[in-house]
Amino acid sequence: MRHLLNTLYIQTQGTYLHLDTDNIRVEVERERRAMIPLHHVEGVAVFGNVLLSPFLIHRLAREHKPVTWLSEWGRFMARTETPMSGNVLLRVAQHGCACDEARTLAVARYALAGKLQNQKTALLRSAREALTDDPELLRQAARDINGQIGLLPLARTLDELRGIEGTAARVYWEVFSLMLRVNRDFFWMQGRSRRPARDPINAVLNFVYTVLANDCASACQSVGLDPQVGFLHALRPGRPSLALDLMEELRAVVADRAIITLINRSQLTPRDFVLHEGNTVTIREDARKVILAHLSERRKEEVTHPVTGRKTPLGLVPHIQARLLAQHLRGDRPHYPPYLHR
Repeated sequence: MRHLLNTLYIQTQGTYLHLDTDNIRVEVERERRAMIPLHHVEGVAVFGNVLLSPFLIHRLAREHKPVTWLSEWGRFMARTETPMSGNVLLRVAQHGCACDEARTLAVARYALAGKLQNQKTALLRSAREALTDDPELLRQAARDINGQIGLLPLARTLDELRGIEGTAARVYWEVFSLMLRVNRDFFWMQGRSRRPARDPINAVLNFVYTVLANDCASACQSVGLDPQVGFLHALRPGRPSLALDLMEELRAVVADRAIITLINRSQLTPRDFVLHEGNTVTIREDARKVILAHLSERRKEEVTHPVTGRKTPLGLVPHIQARLLAQHLRGDRPHYPPYLHR
């Protein structure tokens, strides 16, 4: 259970929530775990097998406090829509921001700053753990990315921002394989390739990024944002541009770090991949299960969120970031604060 930014998040499976006078009573296996005053809560988000009493749902609806249901793994399932729901106002604000070049640029700049800063942090962390001559190469890449961060305030258009992102990406991917300590020859990366993947490391990146994008899309929907209308990524039919925006600052923290850990622990090995004709690579089913299990455990790891100052499961960070963005779009925050990993 987490109470963050006035939203109550329930992740413990088998939890039962019901109304107790003016409080939400939280029970697990019929034992009371918490009593939370209703006036402290603006919304409830539950993951997986969590029950809410009809009276609690009705009371939350009367007070215009949404309930969001997600799968145990964070996939968006449904959200209550009350007669006075603020979703329409939030989406109007979101669409208005997307039509304002200056505001769009500002949100995109902060999101991109978070991405590059987290890439730099990931490189410096690996430099402390690396072998032989690798540390200096990784530290130099971190310095180069830091130089690109310094250029972000000077960008005057989205194309200029994307150019900075592209330069930083080339630096990052050129040394990515140096963060690996085992089976480096097999997992050596020749460059980023999406679909189809041209090497094993790209096959894993594509798979994990798809999972992370789904998490971010669910987070957007859980707070009432439109996952299709983003700021850094161009709008295209069928593309969850806002989810991809939120994902940028979490790629190095959630996805890349998970892949590096799995390979360095030999939980992913060359036998987990199939090389096809035409120079394409796919992941075996058992290996996909290993990856998903690791991501599930990683979601439970607690980090200190730089805005809330609270210990928070990593799996809830996309939801917090979506809520922080919603607060900015409503005018409650002067700018969007990206997630910066320590």
